[in-house]
Amino acid sequence: MELTLSVCKAFFVGGLLCVIAQILIDETAMTPARILTLYVTAGVVLGAVGVYEKLVDFAGRGATVPLTGFGYAIAKGVKEAVTEQGFSGIFTGPLTAAAGGTCAAMLFALAAAVCFSSKPK
Repeated sequence: MELTLSVCKAFFVGGLLCVIAQILIDETAMTPARILTLYVTAGVVLGAVGVYEKLVDFAGRGATVPLTGFGYAIAKGVKEAVTEQGFSGIFTGPLTAAAGGTCAAMLFALAAAVCFSSKPK
């Protein structure tokens, strides 16, 4: 029962973030690139002030997988690195915190490029 509830919460929060992005695409003149930037920046800001942590505690992967979660990971990485390393943590924290996700994205993109060929429109 607890697993079902946590999956439902993750699906609801992740889906809500996607719905908000889709509404921004459909109802505003914002481009997807600007919405991507907005989501990552919102994750950084909400993570820096401690609000996003509560959402992560509630929704788990439903809050960490979307783009706002990437921004949250960057903010959390900076906080931890500054605590451990001081000023240089500002530069190393985001790289360390986001390294796993970035590496996975690059490897999957490389695999897709090797397996499939692009076609002009």
